Amino acid sequence: MKFATKLLHGTSCFDPVTGAASTPIYQASTFHQADLDRPGAYDYARSGNPTRQALEEAIAVLEGGERGFAFASGMAAISSVFMLFSAGDHVIVAEDVYGGTYRFLTKVLSRMNIDVTFVDTTYVDRVAEAITPRTKGIYLETPSNPTLKVTDIAAVCRLAKKFDLLVIVDNTFLTPYYQRPLELGADIVIHSATKFIGGHSDVVAGLAVTKDNDLGEQLYFIQNGMGAVLGAQDSWLVMRGLKSLKARLDVSTRTAEQIAGWLRHHPAVTKVYYTGLKDHPGHELQSCQASGHGAVLSFDVGSRERAKALFDRVTLPIVAVSLGAVETILSYPAGMSHAAMPKAERETRGITEGLIRLSAGLEDADDLIRDLEQALQGLELYVPQVTHAYEDGKEAFSGV
Repeated sequence: MKFATKLLHGTSCFDPVTGAASTPIYQASTFHQADLDRPGAYDYARSGNPTRQALEEAIAVLEGGERGFAFASGMAAISSVFMLFSAGDHVIVAEDVYGGTYRFLTKVLSRMNIDVTFVDTTYVDRVAEAITPRTKGIYLETPSNPTLKVTDIAAVCRLAKKFDLLVIVDNTFLTPYYQRPLELGADIVIHSATKFIGGHSDVVAGLAVTKDNDLGEQLYFIQNGMGAVLGAQDSWLVMRGLKSLKARLDVSTRTAEQIAGWLRHHPAVTKVYYTGLKDHPGHELQSCQASGHGAVLSFDVGSRERAKALFDRVTLPIVAVSLGAVETILSYPAGMSHAAMPKAERETRGITEGLIRLSAGLEDADDLIRDLEQALQGLELYVPQVTHAYEDGKEAFSGV
């Protein structure tokens, strides 16, 4: 089946007991056991719930994995996966990960004697140089948040297999519709289902999928032991959003492409980050390892003052923490998603005080561009001398 069909028929499209077209919400904390010698499939909702299981099976099918898991948030999924490692282990992590991931790794995981090395994973040789005898895993986020750097997943996986390392990929930005890391060799894929999979700014959730059942058993032990599971009603909300994932992303991606192309010629914008632009350094790689470029882009207006002026003037996008919803969302990474990262670390990663992240929603693209135009007109004309969004002399997308 093609992806659109899998969304609706990948596991089951109706309840086998009642025929209901929507999976029922099993609002139960415990389940009667008719025979103590032959316990039922469910006993306590932390260990398993039929509504949650339906979601977990659905995401496993879509990602092409063996086991799926639904967590109380994206960070619950990420932190639970990192619990697969033990004291004394070392993990290589993409340097420009989500700020919440960075905070967990540097403030929590470090207390457990699990060491982390942040690396620019767009250079596979740098990943190789970071491997030590204690290295047990590699954690990728591609495209990265918020500067959209692209890592060659297959190349990193080939390297990892030589050293028997786990490869974990945060696939939140692209979802299994556009990118399936397990098919490229990864072992675990993670989502903040709060974003595109849920899609409606009404639920907080996290998902993880393992490539094989043995790894799935290990992660299930952690999920059940730590208890950060997704509730039945929230599982139902995520499944409702999942059904329209392709339709929503088709529209939002087209809008993001239009906005990115327009922004890169605007004199008030110094840089635009979007893998769909042909001169993006990761464009060709992204086109090979994924079937789309997604609905998220970032652009730099030069300073915090100018960013605030734009936020104050826009009328259609909401200014908020998060992305991947039906409404267009503008975020300020330096003060929102990556506020937990020290300023020096942010600036090293290109997360400047003038950087704005845009997640395109379902509004008309022309209306969004008109609104951004009137907001940008309020900024003093800014013409940069020379700008570089990427290291090693690769010229950025200039607004001049």
